[in-house]
Amino acid sequence: MSVMREPLVRVKYGKWSQLFLGLVCMASISSPQYVWTLLAKPLTAKLGVGLPELQVTFSLLIILQTFFSPFQGRLVEKYGPRLLISLGTVMAGLSWVLAARVNGLAALYLVYGCLGGLGTGIVYIGVVGLMVKWFPHNRGFAAGAVAAGYGMGAILTTFPIAISLSSYGLSQTMTLFGALFALVGLLASQGLSLPPEAPARQVPPRVAQSHRQFRSSEMLRQPLFWLMFMMMAMMSTSGLMVTSQMAIFAEDFGISNAVVFGMAALPLALTIDRFTNGLTRPLFGFISDRIGREKTMFIAFALEGVAMMLWLACRESPVLFVLLSGVVFFGWGEIFSLFPSTLTDTFGSEHAASNYGWLYISQGVGSIFGGPLAALLYQHSHSWTAVFSSAITLDFLTAGLALLVLKPWRARFIRQNNAR
Repeated sequence: MSVMREPLVRVKYGKWSQLFLGLVCMASISSPQYVWTLLAKPLTAKLGVGLPELQVTFSLLIILQTFFSPFQGRLVEKYGPRLLISLGTVMAGLSWVLAARVNGLAALYLVYGCLGGLGTGIVYIGVVGLMVKWFPHNRGFAAGAVAAGYGMGAILTTFPIAISLSSYGLSQTMTLFGALFALVGLLASQGLSLPPEAPARQVPPRVAQSHRQFRSSEMLRQPLFWLMFMMMAMMSTSGLMVTSQMAIFAEDFGISNAVVFGMAALPLALTIDRFTNGLTRPLFGFISDRIGREKTMFIAFALEGVAMMLWLACRESPVLFVLLSGVVFFGWGEIFSLFPSTLTDTFGSEHAASNYGWLYISQGVGSIFGGPLAALLYQHSHSWTAVFSSAITLDFLTAGLALLVLKPWRARFIRQNNAR
């Protein structure tokens, strides 16, 4: 497959402007996923359906966003990031505008779940793939910054959407904000472009990078890729085993009605979690650009495991519950900066979007198995200790794999390919 080079807007904006525009595009598509919880109740009332049937919509959104990402990445590389990311932002916004007018569950599945999932997936994969090309020496930071835009963009929209829902109702709110998201994303994406061709520069020795550009078909034949896939799936699963059940075990721990610093403990914890989950992505990405990917993985993954151990041990203290929840999210969100940068360092940047599309499926694996696995363990053991213990084991196991297996294997792989 040939990679299309966009001839326009190539040098109009520098790399920091590209990063800002990419962050805006990511923020414009964050609400379909992160604000879904505000829409669930009014949608069940409007459509006259139960919550389990309605939640299929959200599952479709995640499945279409993650499991179709290799296809979306190939489209971005074939037709160029500006065109496809523009299309993706419009699709994501349009999913809300159309969902405001549906009167049946099947139509909601189609427009919110399928159209929204495909649109957000195109933008996510396209923006991350573009940023690792613009920042060859700071890939961890760049990937983390735009991933933070996706995670934290909803912070700007959650309260306005909540107010609008109570004041103007579901249909007007989804129409207004859907159109706004599409407009903002479309305008921001017009400035996106591929970086100019530049002469090869000396790569800092602290971050080894492959000179060979692997196509997805070549990458998928490398066992090293599947190690990365397994590790990201393990971290995604471990994090979601706990975070997806947070409201439930908070009630079991007697925390849900507690007050911390003058605020309800659970909403305060969720607010802190969003900030730390966003902050960790560029921060650990920045650190990995300096001390190496695998060392940073070991620190971050082990940090999450330790935080989960303390979280469980201190479950009766509302203050520690709130603070440690932030540390847990701080040790989890960095997978969205460390893995794409590690992948691009290893298999090259030319096919970064489609290559990361294949790796991003591992996030879908975690989304499918994390919550149900936790619920199953709790159902059979009647204890959250089993759930936390499983997640902690995955954290420490993945940390060990990063330092003891991935690091030497990847160094040898890059050295062998660069010697050819």
